[in-house]
Amino acid sequence: MQPAQLGRAPRHLLVCERGHARHPRSRHAAHVRDHAYSCRVSFLIPECGLLPEVLKSTIADIGDYYLVRSLPIHELVAHEFIDAFVKKGSCYALTYKTKIDQDNTAALLPNGKLILSVDKDTYEELGLQGRPSRYSGKKVMRYSAEGSTLMSYFSKHQIQALRPKITFSTLRDLQCPVLQSNDLQGKPEESCSTEELFEWLGAVLNQVSLDNKSSSFLSTYCCPEPNTVVEKAFLCTITGFIIPEKIIQLLEQLCCYFGEPKLAYWLTLTVHGFADSPVSWRESEHGFHKGGENLYNFVIFRNLDYWLQMAVGAHDDCPP
Repeated sequence: MQPAQLGRAPRHLLVCERGHARHPRSRHAAHVRDHAYSCRVSFLIPECGLLPEVLKSTIADIGDYYLVRSLPIHELVAHEFIDAFVKKGSCYALTYKTKIDQDNTAALLPNGKLILSVDKDTYEELGLQGRPSRYSGKKVMRYSAEGSTLMSYFSKHQIQALRPKITFSTLRDLQCPVLQSNDLQGKPEESCSTEELFEWLGAVLNQVSLDNKSSSFLSTYCCPEPNTVVEKAFLCTITGFIIPEKIIQLLEQLCCYFGEPKLAYWLTLTVHGFADSPVSWRESEHGFHKGGENLYNFVIFRNLDYWLQMAVGAHDDCPP
């Protein structure tokens, strides 16, 4: 026998919406900006064997990010840094190799707000006003606190510039679901739903076999129906600390991909947030719980309609 909780699938939230990339009231870029901390970006283009040069240039321009070691949190409230960085543009910062449900963590939002997730002892030592974290359990052991601030100059600290890791691959004879841009729910024998697409894409990005072999010990998953087989599909994955402004540039170039006639009817852009980030969207508190997932996916169609899928795991607030 097994405990009842082990037999239940972990709760998750998936929010889906439709829009058009060129509609004056489209909020696709705003949704990207609201998700500050991203660690992996992947895009999949069916019926594509060679990436256009403009997309290659956009990927090459993703930019460096920096690892600052042994930086005291109090330097995040220094006036010098506020003058040098906050007042001159956006700055993103996130604690490195800390576990949101075990360690003290901090996140600096581009609006200058510092989000702290600390244990009870640190909270009492700091003397800040905060609230019990929803991930504390029955006994309150963690607190969330906020303050308007940023980092100081880093010249006296060890700084390491890092380049995002970029991988390219071509997927051969890929089964792809049939989608209709105006139908999120799908129709039997006509098109697949947004939930079916989301599940299929997760399998493709994680290189899970879609052939439903009975001998497989890992997966008997198969592509939802109706589907079609594409001779080749281009997959690019970027791993690192990727800021929203760069993702918006990439999203715009993917929309421009359909400026000339293409065989592909749609493409996807998937963005994963850091599992141990204190926030997911905007300033919504985020917890690891069972997986730490917080991600979103764009399905961009040939006519520039799009689906936006936003997902978080157990106990997180519903995405905006």
